[in-house]
Amino acid sequence: MSERHLHTPLFYHKPFIISGPCSAETEDQLMETAQKLAKTGKINLLRAGIWKPRTKPGQFEGVGEKGLPWLASAGKETGIPTTTEVGNAKHVELISKYGISSVWIGARTTVNPFLVEEIAQALRGTTMPVIIKNPVNPDLELWTGALERVRSYTSGPIALIHRGFSAQHTGKYRNQPMWQIPIEMKRRFPEIPLICDPSHICGNRQLLAYVAQRSIDLNFDGLMLESHIDPDNAWSDAAQQITPEQLDLMLAQLIWRKPASNHTPFLDDLVRLRAEIDQTDDDLMQLLADRMKLADKIGALKKEHGITILQTERWNEILNRCLEKGIQMGLHADFIKNYINAVHMESIRHQNSVMNPTENS
Repeated sequence: MSERHLHTPLFYHKPFIISGPCSAETEDQLMETAQKLAKTGKINLLRAGIWKPRTKPGQFEGVGEKGLPWLASAGKETGIPTTTEVGNAKHVELISKYGISSVWIGARTTVNPFLVEEIAQALRGTTMPVIIKNPVNPDLELWTGALERVRSYTSGPIALIHRGFSAQHTGKYRNQPMWQIPIEMKRRFPEIPLICDPSHICGNRQLLAYVAQRSIDLNFDGLMLESHIDPDNAWSDAAQQITPEQLDLMLAQLIWRKPASNHTPFLDDLVRLRAEIDQTDDDLMQLLADRMKLADKIGALKKEHGITILQTERWNEILNRCLEKGIQMGLHADFIKNYINAVHMESIRHQNSVMNPTENS
């Protein structure tokens, strides 16, 4: 086993790279993939799906228990710790039986507190490393709850995986990144490593490097990338897998940025610019407070004349005007919509407190 694996606690090497096939298909496929990944010298954790939760019956749902000795053998052969997804307490029992190094709780399981509790109880008293993927839906509290449940039963290392969120309209992604959610998780739990899974965000290999770089620039701690010796003929998620050789090249081309610097000119410039941002934020808060005072006056005027709070034509006028002006100023349309909507809802709250004061007493 390499020095890297012997002396670094799981998840705490940065960048921490997890790779392996979406699914263990055959013993030879898994071993050959693992051996080629090991040759890169860049893999910290070998992954392979043994049980595959599928939306509809009849799809490939993994080889099951017979794949666990394959994964254990690949780990021993390469000296790389191993991991697989678990969906219930029985899975935890089996991976312990076969000596798999760690487990991950998948997105379809994280969304279910009953299953998370069951898995967490199965891990009770152990120090087995656990990876927790975000839930399929963009619910920050479900993700937080899963982390808290696991931490209440095990003292082993924990990492979080951002794999994107299901949405009706995903655009170019299989799952929407919704970067604000993992950023908030990092703010809440700065001590927990946060790893990005570009494979499941993208759903295709063309965007992997772009999403990986985006996560690195946001100070993520590592990457989970699916790799297969013959991606086009993989039994599951073929479009998003790459060969070990392609993975090695991609990792070499990524720009691994530093979270901080001691360079004095840089620090001086940063302090100055941050001071300007702080002042601008103070000015914005004052402007927003002044705007809400105007909303209070409008609420009083509407109350006096028996007029409803919501005026759809006026709301459309504000939104369209701000969109046009904001885009001209270089702001993104989605940001403008979210910002103006939040301001509008706060304005409605202020007007409602004037028109219905007993509700706020």
